[in-house]
Amino acid sequence: MDASSAAANNAAWCDLVCRAAGLPTQTRAGLWSTPTRSPEAYPDGVTLRPGVPAQEVLGSVDDSAGASVKDSFADLDLAPHGYTVLFEARWLVRAAARPGAPLLPWRSIEATTLPRWWAAHGSRVVGAAVLDDPGVRLLLAEDDEGPVAVAALNRSGNGPRTVVGVSNVRVLRGDPEAVWADLAVVARQELGAHPLVGYESGADLAPPIATGFATVGPLRVWVR
Repeated sequence: MDASSAAANNAAWCDLVCRAAGLPTQTRAGLWSTPTRSPEAYPDGVTLRPGVPAQEVLGSVDDSAGASVKDSFADLDLAPHGYTVLFEARWLVRAAARPGAPLLPWRSIEATTLPRWWAAHGSRVVGAAVLDDPGVRLLLAEDDEGPVAVAALNRSGNGPRTVVGVSNVRVLRGDPEAVWADLAVVARQELGAHPLVGYESGADLAPPIATGFATVGPLRVWVR
């Protein structure tokens, strides 16, 4: 597993979210993009390999104010084109978890319960249509006191290159390390014994690293 696998999985998730919002998307060698403005907090373009020319990236998106690009290998310089770095992060990978039982009471969300996930997540950007994909799980842990944490899983790739992405992790109460450890177990139960990928930044890196994830490379998100 490497940063390329993580970037491809993240682009696949971005593609699902954009298409659920009714937006056109395209994937070609080295680049995923949408020619219209993506939903809030999602990029308009994602590089899938190092060395993609900046002009090729910017030519695939609506290169106006508000445009955003996920520079998956932190090798683009978009500053001369009017962009600034919104944040930097690290790609994460780990082997599939061993079989086990999660500690928290997780549930896999369906269309009828999606409003509960939206409320706990704090955003309605992820549309109901993503649930049509058999490789997607929106997860909610809740107890008698209410929501504890939410996350999203998405499976991508084929054969030995199959991975499961962990994203949209939000811990409302409790121990973030327990949440990340649980998510590895739930991912195996729900989507199979595949390696896990994702990304986090800053202090949010500590819980996944403490529960078996390793960093495999930097990324940046640029905005205009």
